[in-house]
Amino acid sequence: MILRTLSRMSVTTRDLSRLARHESTLKSCFDESGGEGLILKSSSTDIFQNLALEDWIHDRVDLQSRSVLFLWRNAPAVVIGRHQNPWQECNLELLRRTGIPVARRRSGGGTVYHDLGNINMTFFTSKKKYDRMRNLGVVTGALKALSPNLDVCATERFDIILNGCYKISGTAARLGRKTAYHHCTLLCSADRSILSSVLKSSCTGIKSNATPSVPSPVTNLSDHDPSLNPSSLMDAIASCYNKEFDLDCPVLTVDPGSEVMMPGIHKMTSDLKNWDWVYGKTPKFSVCTSFMVDNTNVGLEIEIKNGVVESCIMDVHHDWLPADFVKEFCSSLIGIRFCPNEFAVAVAAFIRTTSSSPQHTQNTLRLYENIVSVM
Repeated sequence: MILRTLSRMSVTTRDLSRLARHESTLKSCFDESGGEGLILKSSSTDIFQNLALEDWIHDRVDLQSRSVLFLWRNAPAVVIGRHQNPWQECNLELLRRTGIPVARRRSGGGTVYHDLGNINMTFFTSKKKYDRMRNLGVVTGALKALSPNLDVCATERFDIILNGCYKISGTAARLGRKTAYHHCTLLCSADRSILSSVLKSSCTGIKSNATPSVPSPVTNLSDHDPSLNPSSLMDAIASCYNKEFDLDCPVLTVDPGSEVMMPGIHKMTSDLKNWDWVYGKTPKFSVCTSFMVDNTNVGLEIEIKNGVVESCIMDVHHDWLPADFVKEFCSSLIGIRFCPNEFAVAVAAFIRTTSSSPQHTQNTLRLYENIVSVM
């Protein structure tokens, strides 16, 4: 019975670039399709390209009389909300070591880990038709169609919960003047060991007014029904979307790296990768901590604004480093981005241009190593 139902709800997948071979841009495809809805699936697994495509659709497509569902997956990445602090939300040292990128999206909400076992869905509508609960009904409907025994439901926080306790989907949204989008995740077969490792802050002593994430126990759908996989889930979600909104849309594959199809998409992607966006948009915060170096206790207070050191004070015993020397060292860090590479350059310049004994130089390097450990 379920197979017959899904068969009636089935959608076909087409390559949008072939479908639009006579059109110049994706926008013209939207404008001339004449339909009330479209379903797109990204051919890219690059987090920055997929977030850029969200922005492109939001900014360039007329959504007053049309809804769009965008399905996408990413290679491993950590995605923070627009108003969050990456130093507070994730293990940046581990991410740097493993090469997993951090991306800041333009919607609010909390931090999430993406990999190919996680599905992302973006529901685009006019602001007037924006309805998160209806969208989540599409997702839960797809899950129940594929696996009727799954106990899934949407919550008042617009999460999707399995078995009354495990979070399998989180929600975030962006509301413009006339248009809006609601996007959510769906954990199918993500690497939970990496997820739990990267979503733990490596920076101690942070004081921040940034929006904190709310930790929740999570699980993979495949752990409860091994037959579920990202491909079948995306097909079912597309089918339920058509059914819920009384549409008959095929799934169109789109390449978010195509400047020809989406003029301006490369700049949008580049802007999302920019350090000043990912880190510099962090609300002002401070780090107040201490550490031991050679049996000497060192107190550290740093204030960071726009990702840049605004003030720095260190409490160091004068027998270990003279007070004037420490003050000069702290002054050399002001105006430096709060990241290891920029600190390395600043410390090297300070040592090169400041008269000091070999012991003082060695102690300065030890300070640098401990400061970087909290970044």
